[in-house]
Amino acid sequence: MNPKDLLRRGEWIASRLLWLRGRQIEIMPGARVRASRLRAAPGARISVSEGALVEAHIVAERPGAVVEIGTHTFIGSSAITCAKRVTIGPRVLIAWGCGITDHDSHSLDWRTRRDDAERWTRGEKDWSGVAIAPVTIEEGAWVGMHAIILKGVTIGARSVVAAGSVVVRDVPPDTLVAGNPARAIRRLNEKIRE
Repeated sequence: MNPKDLLRRGEWIASRLLWLRGRQIEIMPGARVRASRLRAAPGARISVSEGALVEAHIVAERPGAVVEIGTHTFIGSSAITCAKRVTIGPRVLIAWGCGITDHDSHSLDWRTRRDDAERWTRGEKDWSGVAIAPVTIEEGAWVGMHAIILKGVTIGARSVVAAGSVVVRDVPPDTLVAGNPARAIRRLNEKIRE
């Protein structure tokens, strides 16, 4: 079957490297991707490791952008937008309705962003005034439904982000965070980590 037909259906079950007009989308054996949208700009890469189950909308928005999803990771019906790098480690759980982005999307200066919509109609995007910083979600983390992870954040290994939280700062390993902005609620004890 043609990869474009798989994209239109929104369901990929693949075990090979797919190249779509110079865009690299890699789905390893045993991974399942059922996405409404999976898009990589020319020169960008999306990689889904073995055993992962991904139901998210994923966009690698510019050349050089990289989205990496680790082994045996689950991502529900969420959205990931990437301009530089989003790394999701192995055995991570991300519930539905989450947003993960490594950039601000637009400049904070209205003079720079005022023509954004007009540029999009021409297939253009000016990234010069947009703040960008990589996002990392480490092994075993759990991100609850409707949480938002913003640019420059690292979620530490085995940490939990409570539902509806907005994460704007790093989360240490083995920590429960909640709120807007997300704050540490407590350390997760040794018994829970085992």
